[in-house]
Amino acid sequence: MSRKLSTGVSILIILAFVFSMVPAAVAQEAGGGEIIDRVLERGKVVCGGRTDLAGFGMLDEAGNNMGFDIDLCRAVAAAVLGDPTAIEVVPLTAADRGPALQTAEVDLLSRNVTWTSSRDSQWGNFTTIMFYDGQGFMIREDSGITSTDEFDGATVCVTSGTTTEQNLADFFRQNGMEYEAVIFEETPAVYSAYEEGRCDITTSDKSQLASVRSGFAEPDAHIILDITISKEPLTPAVPHGDDTWFDTVKLVMWALINAEELGVTMDNVEEMKGSENINVLRLLGQEGDWGYTDLGLAPEALANAIAAVGNYGEVYDRYMGPEGLAFTLPRGPNNLWTNGGLIYAPPIK
Repeated sequence: MSRKLSTGVSILIILAFVFSMVPAAVAQEAGGGEIIDRVLERGKVVCGGRTDLAGFGMLDEAGNNMGFDIDLCRAVAAAVLGDPTAIEVVPLTAADRGPALQTAEVDLLSRNVTWTSSRDSQWGNFTTIMFYDGQGFMIREDSGITSTDEFDGATVCVTSGTTTEQNLADFFRQNGMEYEAVIFEETPAVYSAYEEGRCDITTSDKSQLASVRSGFAEPDAHIILDITISKEPLTPAVPHGDDTWFDTVKLVMWALINAEELGVTMDNVEEMKGSENINVLRLLGQEGDWGYTDLGLAPEALANAIAAVGNYGEVYDRYMGPEGLAFTLPRGPNNLWTNGGLIYAPPIK
């Protein structure tokens, strides 16, 4: 009897030890906090981006990174490090995006990346949709083409390794037409070839087509057809395996959207900390805990992000608004949900 009791107690002790180790093992596997620890240690956020796409990722006259995607990265740096300039932008080709995220070469991928089911499972964790887009076609005004029904037999310039390339093949196959793909790995080469007349058509996200056209020698000589053949939700992404970092980046994105909805801007952040609106006070770290304790952030982390880059609408308008630095693109689905658009974020509370 004493032997059975001893064995049973031993088994219970072993089981207790095993189960006590499960949370630690899960936490280690999930890598909770590892990325944010790296960011804090090195003092900067490493962002996968681009330098060649007006409005989204480009260089100013002094060679500084700027653009819609870059500002999203700056917002994260402002929230985590208190310094929106504490970023390193790693220029990536379309083909480099997945590997850079999979190997955690970058902390954050903010580079016109479409959220798809396969990328979500293979590349990393996609945070929240920050730009609703769709694929379209650009042609020369003097081409005589008036609709996609006249595309049969056309040559099309396209970037390899993108959803654009797959959507193009699907579109022609679905419509029973033939085409010749002129494929380039580097996106700038696609548009150079198109502008030089090496293909009849070029295709990509419509925002990208508008961006590229703005830099052509004769922008008005090119037409973006009024057709959208795909859904392209552009979403910042982070490496798999670190829930703390994933949650942090998501929360910063939500804060920019909520700030526009609540009327908080980069210029009035300090003033709004005295608001009578409880939701504004929570957003700006003046009331309650919006999750900063669990994430190891300062109460005013989100306020710092908004003060650094502005709210969602300010970021959009800075580059693509009526007086945008790059070009003008109506917000359309990128309006707030309260204005008939699709931009919507969970509450900060």
